[in-house]
Amino acid sequence: MSENNTIKEMCREERPYEKCEQYGAENLTDAELLAVLLRTGTKGENSLQLAQKILHPDFIQDGILSIHQWSLEQLIGLKGIGKVKAVQILCLSELAKRLSKAEARKRLDFSAPETIARYYMEDMRHRNREIMKLLFLNTKSRFLGENDISVGTVNSTLVSPREIFMEALRKNAVSVILLHNHPSGDPTPSKDDVLVTKRVHEAGEIIGIDLLDHIIIGDNCFISLREKGFFD
Repeated sequence: MSENNTIKEMCREERPYEKCEQYGAENLTDAELLAVLLRTGTKGENSLQLAQKILHPDFIQDGILSIHQWSLEQLIGLKGIGKVKAVQILCLSELAKRLSKAEARKRLDFSAPETIARYYMEDMRHRNREIMKLLFLNTKSRFLGENDISVGTVNSTLVSPREIFMEALRKNAVSVILLHNHPSGDPTPSKDDVLVTKRVHEAGEIIGIDLLDHIIIGDNCFISLREKGFFD
């Protein structure tokens, strides 16, 4: 088969759509699955080859997880990807994140840092900026909701315990959990991470709303500051 063959010029059993129809989606490669969604390629490059470009970009070698790294502008910059396809790919990425979180939610136990980290891992480990979330819990440690309280490098002067606990009181939360990501992939806490934890923990003790933990998400890894002894 010539590299520039269109999908229609391929043998029927090699065409991603027909292959899925005959053998099931589980038997398609990552590139074939994406090619089915792309539907068409461009002159000199079929949808399967275009899918390979998206899955294996020059700026990162992460296979299927590379989809999470593309921005709208980067996708539109690819020959053969217009605005419609770019938006579809971004929506596919977001859907994959939500599916991962929905599956993790079934087993979510807010007394276990590992379970919480797994729930937020796919959503947060691909972010290129630090985002700090505040999780609100009730008397039975059931999840009440979450807020983004900081975007960018975590700075102890920008994270306000007053605002944190005002929001917790509005939601009738009896405890909270801080959680943020490190884009570097290394979850080792910085001095500001530790200082933020200390300030919020001390303020919570005065108000009567417990800070249960501060979890830092890395690349498929995490650190619980409570487990590391920062709450002692």
